[in-house]
Amino acid sequence: MTEVEETENRMIAKPRKAVFPAAGLGTRFLPATKAMPKEMLPLVDKPLIQYGVEEALHSGMSNIIIVTGRGKSAIEDHFDVSFELEHLLEARQKKELLHQVRSISDMIDVSYVRQKEALGLGHAVLRAKELVGNEPFAVVLSDDVIDAEIPCLRQMSDIYEFYGASVVALMEVPPESISNYGVVDAEPIDHQGVSGRLFRIRNMVEKPKREDAPSNLAIVGRYILTPEIFSSIESIEPGKGGEIQLTDALKHLLRSRPIYGFKFEGKRFDAGDKLGFLQATVELALKRYDLGAAFREYLKKLPL
Repeated sequence: MTEVEETENRMIAKPRKAVFPAAGLGTRFLPATKAMPKEMLPLVDKPLIQYGVEEALHSGMSNIIIVTGRGKSAIEDHFDVSFELEHLLEARQKKELLHQVRSISDMIDVSYVRQKEALGLGHAVLRAKELVGNEPFAVVLSDDVIDAEIPCLRQMSDIYEFYGASVVALMEVPPESISNYGVVDAEPIDHQGVSGRLFRIRNMVEKPKREDAPSNLAIVGRYILTPEIFSSIESIEPGKGGEIQLTDALKHLLRSRPIYGFKFEGKRFDAGDKLGFLQATVELALKRYDLGAAFREYLKKLPL
């Protein structure tokens, strides 16, 4: 029996939970992040992390697990009920703002777990093990903001439900930037009549030199993982700086389980980088029905 036939003959649970590692120090945005979590930096009028949370929600994942650290209480406050603010908005008949504020706390169930030391992405994911349990789940890096007509996690979830195996998001990266990413060695697979988007991964290399990169396909911050990843994380040794890398755990998982890479449809912004953050702010503002037209006219008048 082939792998696809085996997949079709068993029920595959849909991912219902999404893990958001949010314990990092955000040093690339100092001094702004000295007292504010990087995840709370606003893109137009929503914090970075909310874009990822809304993507998860629109992909059928309303159980959100946020891995926090010291100084991250603003994240918890943001997704909590704010009785005083809601009362004030209600009294002043600010119905649209009231709806926006209430929708944040009403739209998801949020759990929190602490990562006391920043010991790598793999370690952050491992901290969510007890809350995830024995089921598939997503990992979302809120630095990566993905603007897509169909949410990126929804696209990936469809692949997971078809193959029943872990899926990582891929994008093509220019050679001069390849050393900033985990890069895959992978073979393309036709999927439902579409070529060039789905790949079966053979190997992964974390931040290779330009000349050593096995391809131009880099892993970006969206994953759908089977619970076996936790055993792989626990099995690997810490790498450089004592950190436990998720890429190393995925390579370990590859020994026993297939992993697929998916070139999603949409545009990814690296909002963990200052220039990427500015680009995301401009492009997302231009798409807003309430801001786009006036903002576009303003930009046209700038002496660029």
